[in-house]
Amino acid sequence: MWSRTMKRSIFIVGIAAMMMTACGRRQAEPAPTPSEQLAARLQRLQPQGYMMGHQDAPFYGVAWDGTYTGTAPSDSCDVLRTVGDYPAVMGFDLGGVELGDAKNLDSVPFTRIHDELIAHHERGGIVTLSWHPHNPLTGGTAWDVNDTTVVRSILPGGSRHEKFQTWMKRVGDFIATLTTSDGQPVPVVFRPWHENNGSWFWWGHQLCTDEQFHALWNMLQDYLRDERGFSNLLWSYSPNLDGQWTQQRFLRRYPGNDRVTLIGEDAYQWGTEDDFKTALTADLTFLSQFARDNGKLLALTECGLQNMTDATWWTRVLKPVMDQYPISYFLLWRNFRKEYFGPAPELPCAADFRKLYEAPNTLFLKEITNP
Repeated sequence: MWSRTMKRSIFIVGIAAMMMTACGRRQAEPAPTPSEQLAARLQRLQPQGYMMGHQDAPFYGVAWDGTYTGTAPSDSCDVLRTVGDYPAVMGFDLGGVELGDAKNLDSVPFTRIHDELIAHHERGGIVTLSWHPHNPLTGGTAWDVNDTTVVRSILPGGSRHEKFQTWMKRVGDFIATLTTSDGQPVPVVFRPWHENNGSWFWWGHQLCTDEQFHALWNMLQDYLRDERGFSNLLWSYSPNLDGQWTQQRFLRRYPGNDRVTLIGEDAYQWGTEDDFKTALTADLTFLSQFARDNGKLLALTECGLQNMTDATWWTRVLKPVMDQYPISYFLLWRNFRKEYFGPAPELPCAADFRKLYEAPNTLFLKEITNP
């Protein structure tokens, strides 16, 4: 029979071996990718409140425009001018990169988009990219919806498939340049094929079947994620304000849990205040439960009231609805001269925006970089 000492020695050796094996397993686990690190950061920040975002914030505003010359001061930003802080999130658009153009669809040079995107990341902010590609079949804009065969034409076997392969490559080539000074890829919330439940873009619900939309999503994602190997894209599925989501209707075009990390929605008040609040409340009730059940982040990926015709809209209309839900961020659309969705010191809505800024659960750049 074994002595107590022999048994104890064997036990200790066994435990040591198990610990070494477990340690080896931990060491073998891959480091989190940039997109996974971004998702974890968004999860950590969300209990503190929701981040404020603004589209094209460094390029132009209500009373200034550095779009064409690029001579505007480097700190030009209407949100900064209004409250003394940057938005936590900045949005940029790639429309036009597919054509090889030097400027995007809003006449912003891609060199400036590149520089400002990286600058916001390096100051501690979060960045998101949308893409309004031209119509590859007709040559029109993303809003050219006169032909219902566009998506079919760019899928494998379609007449524009090879052309769209080139377009995807140009998107990938731009994303490949989004690195920090030490060569690290910048994490980006990537939001393609947005508002697909509407029919104002050539990928909208009346312009292609559900199956074709899934194939479109998968083709772009498989190229960027698998073929090009980009691990810094956090994929957002962002339909438009609906007001009547059900599980069955939402899942018709949802790409799948393995293809989406953030559930977004674009929600503008185009009609009455009551209709907007009713629709937004219904949607966020559904989407927050869907996000919770499926382990996804939630955001208002675009929102706003055009030209701020209600000077108290942010704190009186939008904020009370957002306060009820676990939203990661809300992104106001751009301020461009006579069409604006954000604040500016010159506007009557500036006072209300300062109230929004002072609220404890609204997060701007300083709060997410100095928690």
